[in-house]
Amino acid sequence: MVTSLKGRHLLTVADFTKEEILFMLDTARMLEERYLAGERIIPLLPGRHLGMIFEKPSTRTRVSFETAMRELGGDALYLGWKELQLGRGETIEDTARVLSRYVDGIMARVYEHEKLEKLAEYSRVPVINGLSDLLHPCQALTDVYTIFEKKGNDLRKLKIVFIGDGGDNVLHSLMLTIGILGGKIVISSPKGYDPDPKIVKLFEEKAVPNGGEFEIIRDPIEAVKGADVIYTDVWVSMGQEREREKRIKDLEPYRVTVELMNYAKQDAIFMHCLPAHRGEEVVDEVIDGKWSVVWDQAENRKHVQKAILALLIP
Repeated sequence: MVTSLKGRHLLTVADFTKEEILFMLDTARMLEERYLAGERIIPLLPGRHLGMIFEKPSTRTRVSFETAMRELGGDALYLGWKELQLGRGETIEDTARVLSRYVDGIMARVYEHEKLEKLAEYSRVPVINGLSDLLHPCQALTDVYTIFEKKGNDLRKLKIVFIGDGGDNVLHSLMLTIGILGGKIVISSPKGYDPDPKIVKLFEEKAVPNGGEFEIIRDPIEAVKGADVIYTDVWVSMGQEREREKRIKDLEPYRVTVELMNYAKQDAIFMHCLPAHRGEEVVDEVIDGKWSVVWDQAENRKHVQKAILALLIP
């Protein structure tokens, strides 16, 4: 039984047990239900402040965290990397020491995952991973929340397929979350685009004991046959622009099209963490079509992050 998560960092879902993850998602459901019933402000964090550090630009992460914090009765501060002394050479360690004297929690969206680890090591308050080059836990928790909403809570009964870059940070967190909860994910990617070995090792340590599985199927058609959920992400993330031409050439056979969706179950859903590069990893007819749940998925970021904030910030 989970009693409290107060004061914990969220750098990766692998730091949490199955029961703790389900506790977060159950809390998110309760908060969403209250919000939809008309409680626009649920004062669980009155007088608390969230510092939001952005090395990478954002739409969903910034707006969902900022509105979530305010709807919990607290406040959020946008802190651009170059606006802080970080942009002039102050160390991450010193930034963490100072910021954690001013705010009650820190959310950071960065390039290198190691920056988050340093922030957490030297911070006196919870540090939340808003995205790194390796992981995107808030997105993955939202994705599983959305799958529960659309397809039920028993992941063992669902075929979930990720199409595209198997080294994607969202996939890394998604496979860990699904695995820790005892489910299976199928990954369809070309050779050279497999999950990071560090994540595979973490999966073996944290997910396999719970019954979690993942399988790599190179042929996207074979991968999606009978699928309940098809997920993709951009082929060229921020920081990978120099590899753009090669990545697009390598991943072109993995574009999610109407034809590919027709190999999945008739009631399959399509998911994407956004922003989408329409015409690259997915065509308009799919992301705007009958399969798509991406707008509900995007909205759910706020509900899930409300739960994360409410549970972690003391």
